[in-house]
Amino acid sequence: MYRHTLGLVLGLCTLAATARAEDPQAWADAHLDEIVTLYKWFHTHPELSLREKETAARLAEEWKAAGLDVTTGIGGHGVVGILENGDGPRIMVRTDLDALPVVEKTELVYASTVKAPDGAGGQTGVMHACGHDIHITNTVAVARYMATHKDRWSGTLMFIGQPAEERGAGAQKMLDDGLFTKFKKPDLAIALHCDHRLETGRVGISPGFILANVDSIDIEIYGRGGHGASPHSTIDPVVIAAHLIVDLQSIIAREIKPGEPAVITVGSIHGGTKHNIIGDSCKLELTVRSYKDETRKHLLAGIRRKAFAAAASAGAPEPKVLATEGMPATYNEEKLTAKLEKTFRRVLGDKQVMSPPATMGGEDFSLYYVVGKVPCCMFRLGTIDAERMSGYERLKLEPPSLHSPLFYPDPEPTLRTGITATCWGLMDLMPPATTANKNGK
Repeated sequence: MYRHTLGLVLGLCTLAATARAEDPQAWADAHLDEIVTLYKWFHTHPELSLREKETAARLAEEWKAAGLDVTTGIGGHGVVGILENGDGPRIMVRTDLDALPVVEKTELVYASTVKAPDGAGGQTGVMHACGHDIHITNTVAVARYMATHKDRWSGTLMFIGQPAEERGAGAQKMLDDGLFTKFKKPDLAIALHCDHRLETGRVGISPGFILANVDSIDIEIYGRGGHGASPHSTIDPVVIAAHLIVDLQSIIAREIKPGEPAVITVGSIHGGTKHNIIGDSCKLELTVRSYKDETRKHLLAGIRRKAFAAAASAGAPEPKVLATEGMPATYNEEKLTAKLEKTFRRVLGDKQVMSPPATMGGEDFSLYYVVGKVPCCMFRLGTIDAERMSGYERLKLEPPSLHSPLFYPDPEPTLRTGITATCWGLMDLMPPATTANKNGK
């Protein structure tokens, strides 16, 4: 009797240990070294938008090794990996692939030293300053876990590696190349995004609009060049541009209802060649952010109106105003978001789940909902460990933001939470089919 009882207890303990080992967080802990090694490879091999050849190839290789059916070359360097597991929902998990033209200044041992042509005849540093290397690595780890734990879920996973998110172009390119026709359209889509404001171990998730409409505007102002000592014989495009830059802010201050989110930022101005030369033209690059469609239309029309008025006031030719790289606001579908939030609170704890407000950032993940009509949810992933965060707080400093040359995530706790949250979220959305359903009864 004693031996039987002891054997039963030992058997139950073995089963419990096995169950714990199947838990995504325990699995992540057991594989963390190899996962972080992979992360560092992606971090040290960044590629700019539309040039993600090696990143896509490595991702395809990792997904194939995990057991996915992989297709490359969708919308450029886009990658699709399919993992089928019986009846159930079809859920898309998206990662972005591209890095930014930023010289890394983190002084990490594995800091990027990559340089690439900048498109203007020079060279630029290249850095994963937005956390896409975390996103990519997370999808590889999630694919490995889900492929080796098929008893815990049922349905089809559609992993996609999307190029050119930073240009706001990759999602549309993949959709235009038949993402939802060459491959069956998913029922739902999820993604995570690194957040420099959240401590590791935490996630942020909110329903409704979370990121803004984004439009890029290129303006070229024309004048009449001449000698800087004889400005009366010229039409100075730099002076026209200066008036325009100030006047653009009156659209926000005097034409948009107070409290309505709207931003017009002139991020770049280029004009002239030398101290004493007045040039023939001046170029401006703007980013424009909004939420409501009517606000978006008003901002774009107002920018055009102000540009033409500034030129006319100086007797200059009409300017060229070109809108490029537009993308709609990102919307988290309420039911899907509520389900994921419930899972995160159960798995991570209530105190680890934040409800961040909407920001004026942008993401072309929005196109899978707006154009593809797939209910989507993007959640935020904490990246700064507790010790580093407390250091910033003591110094009364904000952590370096995304796109900063000083931004870096603490990879071990960041990936542990990302893997845990994503895997549990998918398993709760894709519960295992019953034996009867699997047998078609």
